[in-house]
Amino acid sequence: MSLDPSLRSRLDDLVKTHRVVLFMKGTRRAPACGFSAQVVGILDELVPAYETVDVLSSAEVRDGIKEYSQWPTIPQLYVEGSFVGGCDIVREMHAAGELAKLLGVRVEEAPAPRVVISAAAAAALREARESESDELHLEIDPRYQYGLFFGPRQAGEIAVEASGVTVFMDRASARRADGLSIHYVEGPGGAGFKMQSPHEPPRVKQISPVELKEMIDSGARFELYDVRTPREKAIASIPGATLVDDEVRRAIHDLPRETTLVFHCHHGGRSQAAAEHFLADGFKDVYNVRGGIDAWSQTVDPKVPRY
Repeated sequence: MSLDPSLRSRLDDLVKTHRVVLFMKGTRRAPACGFSAQVVGILDELVPAYETVDVLSSAEVRDGIKEYSQWPTIPQLYVEGSFVGGCDIVREMHAAGELAKLLGVRVEEAPAPRVVISAAAAAALREARESESDELHLEIDPRYQYGLFFGPRQAGEIAVEASGVTVFMDRASARRADGLSIHYVEGPGGAGFKMQSPHEPPRVKQISPVELKEMIDSGARFELYDVRTPREKAIASIPGATLVDDEVRRAIHDLPRETTLVFHCHHGGRSQAAAEHFLADGFKDVYNVRGGIDAWSQTVDPKVPRY
């Protein structure tokens, strides 16, 4: 398949006019896939400004850039008019310090972060390590999503030892990991690792209906909002919940940002979206009722009708 000359000319202009160009799904502020988000996170650490092209906005560009670069996947990074690679290559180059050199950026050496691993977590990790031949790695992406896995050691990684456990991290993860705590906890789905960094941005907290009932009974101060329709609220409701309409929405925006907000809907999807909206508006203590009023009916108050 030959590339249309006019499209080739457009792509030539893009990669030659801008020093750094990323062809991606979505935009720099709103990546539409995890791979694009990873490359954006890396570039954001290294350069203040770069050009992005959303391939989802044009099927012609989406297919054309693959033919232009002879590379089958998105995202694709170009620097100084030359194709660098996709997500895996960019990550490898960043971990080895090669991407910073290519971009002409001097990166300060990341000191080993302070990490706390609880006794239970250390025991679980040592047990898992016994059946693995590779090293234990920790990744923290720009959104503070955590990855804990076994794999070969990579160039440029930083080794951190805590509670007798050695963990390897790339330099970007190491910068985010300072003050990180790793615990091993029991949950509804079984035991698992819980990781938390003091640097991670606020996020919506999930609360079960039973935990919500405990909050109500304890007299804790919070605002409970129902984001369903008036018809749904007429069928079933949680005592004390305020139905959200335009007037209530404006009133929430006027509340002090330290106010604790709790949102519920039928099953938890709409309330999660509402919680994310107000978190982005500056509220820091925001909860979503996991399972919604349907779970409330099943686990707290069976007299509340299900629908």
